[in-house]
Amino acid sequence: MKSSKRDFLKLGLGGLVAGVATQASAMVCGGLTARQPEGPFYPERDQQDKDNDLTQVVGRGLVAEGEVILIHGQVQDQDCNPVEGALVEIWQACHTGKYNHSADPNTAELDPNFQYWGRAITDSDGNYDFKTIMPGAYPASRDWIRPSHIHCKVQKRGFIELTTQMYFKDSEHLDSDRLFLSVPEEERDTLVIDLKKQEDQEHRQGEFNVTIVKV
Repeated sequence: MKSSKRDFLKLGLGGLVAGVATQASAMVCGGLTARQPEGPFYPERDQQDKDNDLTQVVGRGLVAEGEVILIHGQVQDQDCNPVEGALVEIWQACHTGKYNHSADPNTAELDPNFQYWGRAITDSDGNYDFKTIMPGAYPASRDWIRPSHIHCKVQKRGFIELTTQMYFKDSEHLDSDRLFLSVPEEERDTLVIDLKKQEDQEHRQGEFNVTIVKV
């Protein structure tokens, strides 16, 4: 039996996730994570449902199309201490590669059952989790296809806000993506999620850890 959205929000996933922010890049414990552009499709209006389960929209009985994936992680400070009460936001395209934004020129169809934008608050151990859909790739220009990716913003009073992007290991078009390739090679792995599924799990899941820097 599939869990309801309410059940998912009660259970959570727990797990680890980290990425950090400085002026030009975000410093993670043990490595560097490049800051990435916010992009033009950050939500332009508020919405009633913006929780951490993007696969369903409150008031609709259907589930979003596409592969369901689970993302979890831990937010830390630069001293590797967990950060409680940090706001983690994600926004992304649906399975067709279309954003729910008036400025998106993509002619693909929107999914009315996908939430597109979600928020989570880290617990006492700095953990957060999301249930979402693998976003579709889409054309950024005539000769540039953006790979599947999820935008992420992490903030808390007293810390430098971090905006970055999550990518997926072995994703089509990743090795030719201009934004991903703009990151120093030694830092790219910190932006990449390796989705895996155990025998007893229904969905693939991956870890994205974030470190935010105290002001």
